Amino acid sequence: MSTPSDRSAIGVPPAGFRLPAETTIGQVSLEVTDLARSLAYYQDVLGLRIVERGGAATAPWARLGAQAAADRGAAPVLVELRERPGARRVPSAGLLGLFHFAMVLPDRSALGRFLRHLLAARVPFGAADHMVSEALYLTDPDGLGIEVYRDRPRHEWVVRNGEVIAGADPLDSGGVIEAAGSMPWDGVPAGSRIGHVHFHVGDLDEASRFYHAGLGFDRIRWRFPGALFVSAGGYHHHVGLNTWASGARAASDGDARLVEWELVLPSAGGVRAAADSLALADYQVDRADTGFRSADSWGIAVYVRTA
Repeated sequence: MSTPSDRSAIGVPPAGFRLPAETTIGQVSLEVTDLARSLAYYQDVLGLRIVERGGAATAPWARLGAQAAADRGAAPVLVELRERPGARRVPSAGLLGLFHFAMVLPDRSALGRFLRHLLAARVPFGAADHMVSEALYLTDPDGLGIEVYRDRPRHEWVVRNGEVIAGADPLDSGGVIEAAGSMPWDGVPAGSRIGHVHFHVGDLDEASRFYHAGLGFDRIRWRFPGALFVSAGGYHHHVGLNTWASGARAASDGDARLVEWELVLPSAGGVRAAADSLALADYQVDRADTGFRSADSWGIAVYVRTA
């Protein structure tokens, strides 16, 4: 066993195009039944702030972000909510599509403040220590999954034969709250971002063909039962894929669901190369001036763009 020191020691790179180490996740766009209800949850429970609102009365939307850093202007959008009245709530067994999107906070202190806020507000949540991170799990009013977590420093991660080792141990809730000190929760702090997305899929081999061989992620964790985790730059995962709801149908236009997620690359050349790689693997690629859109075999749509 070892701790990660450089990208070459972690994961299995694709045979062809490989995503740059600087690749990150951008915003996630969600379809919800009632925008006002969702905004109350995403602001009051999660602590996000409205960055922009718009849309006609029949199709309103809102974009939300963390607090703005004092020296960086407006906060980047993390979550976009689009209202679709009558959209079906996600069943408890799940649908093929979004399992959860995950917002990473800057440090353990911020996670402790958030945990104390959830306890005071009596909001139901789950919790786990994943060895590489400490995480809290919530479900929004439409049944869409949310993870809020903090990363452990990379030198604390364990790598075995190129695979980042992660688990699902009980969270040290007392230690997390203690790290918060006396500071109150004042909403999602500056520097928070979407750290990863996690999907229910129908088949891991086909998922690997799209996300690894086509899109260019490294395989980073492949021995977890019923799951595959992929990333760029040696991160523990940018995308999680699991077959834990493999008997379910795929989310559709009539469901509360993930509409699309963004993958952000450092250069236009990398975006073009990723598009070419997916096209070569026989996936549909819809190119635009600012990037391109594609989707996996279960209709999970990604928009790939430059920073």
